[in-house]
Amino acid sequence: MNNFLLSLFFLLTISSCRTTTVAQQTYRYVSLGDSYTIGTGANPEESYPVLLTKHLKENNIKIDLIANPSVNGRTTQGVINFELPVLDTSKATFVTLLIGVNDWVIATDAETFQNKLIYIIDHIQAQLPDKSKLVLITVPDFGVTPAAGNYSRGRNVSKGLAEFNTIILSEAKKRNLKTVDLFEISKKMVANSGLVAPDGIHPSAKEYTLWET
Repeated sequence: MNNFLLSLFFLLTISSCRTTTVAQQTYRYVSLGDSYTIGTGANPEESYPVLLTKHLKENNIKIDLIANPSVNGRTTQGVINFELPVLDTSKATFVTLLIGVNDWVIATDAETFQNKLIYIIDHIQAQLPDKSKLVLITVPDFGVTPAAGNYSRGRNVSKGLAEFNTIILSEAKKRNLKTVDLFEISKKMVANSGLVAPDGIHPSAKEYTLWET
């Protein structure tokens, strides 16, 4: 198992061992995010939330992916407007959040991004029966992809996203939340065209699999 699956396996297994009642529960999983979460560049069944759910089940974790309201171009404000309402009615017991790339693309400043991220995290935790069952995921580095220049506006993509990822990791640390770092593994796309989707910007199915397996 890689860092993604191993982190979530550890998180869910530890809680499942506490009591017999907890061990028998089925986690209700909601994945929040943007194109990376919906799996743009691959088929829906090749998205990381679907793969993650499948592989956790194979590792004897009872879990169902009950909602993935992510769409292309989603920003933190989009999560607030359109995805948190889905979460509110989902009775979720486990959530992953991967957001930020489109905030950077539209030149959202770091302070605004952080404030909106805090709002989202606080809202999610308020909905979860166990506040620790939220995993924050860092933003991949699309700067290594062939079409990066179409979205960078002359800016340094890696530097900008690294700043946003520092914020994500900092907010996770404040709350003692698990994190999964996709930033470094995404850099492999620079040397392997098979890891990039035909659109030149999104990960391919193979890259999504590397993120998760």
